[in-house]
Amino acid sequence: MSPETVQNFIALGLGFAVAGMLSTGYQMLVARPASFHALLTGNAAAYAHVPFLVFAAPFIIVRNTVRRERFENNNPIGVALATMIAGFWSLMSGTTVIVMLRALGLV
Repeated sequence: MSPETVQNFIALGLGFAVAGMLSTGYQMLVARPASFHALLTGNAAAYAHVPFLVFAAPFIIVRNTVRRERFENNNPIGVALATMIAGFWSLMSGTTVIVMLRALGLV
């Protein structure tokens, strides 16, 4: 396996791990699961949620897909599309986390 492939797998896993930690921490503090509904209010609090949602979105997308599949009979194309979106988003946020860690001298 090439070094770039290994780095992409690490970034993908790190992106999902950070998303899971942020979403679980949010749920622990606020006593409700993280969601995209905060963006619908349109006030200043909605803008404060954007940086959080940028990194927590892969977990929220996968959680919503699993919940929806459990209660409804979704088509497999929708599930595959949601999984690909969450995976790509996780790869990008994981890459951003790696870049931030390198900038801080931690990696």
